[in-house]
Amino acid sequence: MSKTAAVVLAFLSLMLVSTPSKAQLLPSGNVYGGVGFGDNVDVVNRLTFRGWEASGEAMPFHHIAYLGFVLDASGFYRTGDKQYNAVLGPRVSKTYGKWRLFAHAMGGIQEATSAGENFHTVIEDFGGGADRKIPFKKNFSWRFQFDYVHSHELSASQNDFRGTTGLVWRF
Repeated sequence: MSKTAAVVLAFLSLMLVSTPSKAQLLPSGNVYGGVGFGDNVDVVNRLTFRGWEASGEAMPFHHIAYLGFVLDASGFYRTGDKQYNAVLGPRVSKTYGKWRLFAHAMGGIQEATSAGENFHTVIEDFGGGADRKIPFKKNFSWRFQFDYVHSHELSASQNDFRGTTGLVWRF
């Protein structure tokens, strides 16, 4: 089974096997799964990638409803290159009718494989986006998200720009 299929299967399992909201550990939050396109610029090269992104957001404070904490994982691929990211950080959001706008600043790790060599770096991820409620489903939204990911390995900096879109399940 490919990694993308495993992520989609895990996301669908979370959606289908939900518990009643009173029995949940988190008072509110969301789970996101989507596909993306990445543009990677290092010192010399400009590369394009396709991949997936999945995240979970917890909003544990009722009196600070605009603040959440996000755990985000992604994988981006092209021939001969793979890139996996895991980041964690705060997200602020504001709801306007059927739209929810958000911005986040996260930090984490990246594992990249290129030409048979593995690289592990610390990364920063700054981004934001919008969720649009789906009219026929109460707890579902469609997300548009854009991120800037910066890493620094040895003496070289790498700047990634990513756009992802997919389904959000709110609880």
